[in-house]
Amino acid sequence: MGSDAGLSMRGSVASVDKTKGTTMQDWLWMTAADVGRGIGAGTIDPIDLTETYLAAINAHPLSHRIYTVVTHDRARSEAKASSMRAKSGQRRGPLDGVPVSWKDLIDSAGITTQAGTRLMDGRVPDTDADVLVAGTAAGLVCLGKTHLSEIAFSGLGYNPQMETPPCVNDADAVPGGSSSGAAASVAFGLAAAAVGSDTGGSVRIPSAWNDLVGLKTTHGRITLNGVVPLCLTFDTIGPLCRSVEDAGLMLAALEGTKPADMTGLSLQGRRFAILDTIAMDDLRDGPRDAFNTAVDRIKAAGGTVDHIEIRDLHAAFAMAGPLFCADAYGWWKDHVEAAPEKMFPQILERVRAGRDVLAADYVAHWIKLREIREMYAHATSGFDAVICPTAPILPPNLARLNSDPDYYRVENLLALRNTRIGNLMGLASLTLPTPTPSCGIMLNGPAGSEENLLRLGGGVATALA
Repeated sequence: MGSDAGLSMRGSVASVDKTKGTTMQDWLWMTAADVGRGIGAGTIDPIDLTETYLAAINAHPLSHRIYTVVTHDRARSEAKASSMRAKSGQRRGPLDGVPVSWKDLIDSAGITTQAGTRLMDGRVPDTDADVLVAGTAAGLVCLGKTHLSEIAFSGLGYNPQMETPPCVNDADAVPGGSSSGAAASVAFGLAAAAVGSDTGGSVRIPSAWNDLVGLKTTHGRITLNGVVPLCLTFDTIGPLCRSVEDAGLMLAALEGTKPADMTGLSLQGRRFAILDTIAMDDLRDGPRDAFNTAVDRIKAAGGTVDHIEIRDLHAAFAMAGPLFCADAYGWWKDHVEAAPEKMFPQILERVRAGRDVLAADYVAHWIKLREIREMYAHATSGFDAVICPTAPILPPNLARLNSDPDYYRVENLLALRNTRIGNLMGLASLTLPTPTPSCGIMLNGPAGSEENLLRLGGGVATALA
């Protein structure tokens, strides 16, 4: 795999010293939970921590491809307030003072937010999105906004209109999308955690390809007010993190709730189902081998693994194009048709595909999809989680994506194929890194099961370590 000067700044989370002897550079690679514990113990000051992150961002040769804007003043103000709370014993939660990044479709007051598209050049919202308000109330420090696929409508992270962030494992490949900069900010040590969105896989693909934990929340669980939409009926907000514990803490911070209990995790007696329908088709060697190894470790840790088929998923996938594209075009059509020349042709083609979807067909598809969701829930009710490779492919080559439109279409659809199951079925979904770089394993659970899924994911992560 390729490498460059930017990739050399990546560190190993597993090698971090969690004692008082850690240096400021160590802080860049600690989990958000460990950083929060350091703040609570008084060994890390949020002001010093934030300055360390800002300095790393300013010095990194690829930061312009990761961040759309770095909010120095806001970060320093929030860090100062957090430091005062820590010293007075009034911390707002376990992540109070932890610096994070925000995907550039989440509104931030007085800061450009343009969803990765030239269609929104100069757009500056007056208020923060509700989820940013919640995160700020929990004490998260906003480092800035991160790049994404144009209007969040691609799983590759390739955005020739703005910037394409780097992949931490391959300098010649794309990082996954659409939350591409979000993943890169964490993987390159330029944020302790990140907030992204997931409509068809946009949190989980970049998490998998950059060896992170990514949580797709249940649609409607986290408010979308103030978030530039792609598909309002599928959009979700979720964190990209270094650990399952971080994902649980971030979820709680983003919605103002109590985090999941992550003690006493075990896979003994837990039941997993490998979804053979669609998800296991045409796997490339790396993801297939990594998944098989992960399954062996789950079994060794006491989990049972069965295989299931859910044939109705084929009908759901046949409706996915009209459902996603019609939803996207419904919101974006005025922007798109006012200046189509500003868009990357591949994204323009995808969003315009919704132009000719009949209203009657759209409604009929939703009626059928709800029926299939009920069938899926019944077929999987006896299992703790349904598992499959997060993506059937490794990160595609950036230069070839730029020169070969057919390659772009094929790789983009394959990248999002497995993750899309969770969006179509309305599930909670968690991706975990395996020991093989850029190869994740995905756990799908019922709607609203995030806490159980996180506990299960914690056990799987231990088995894979």
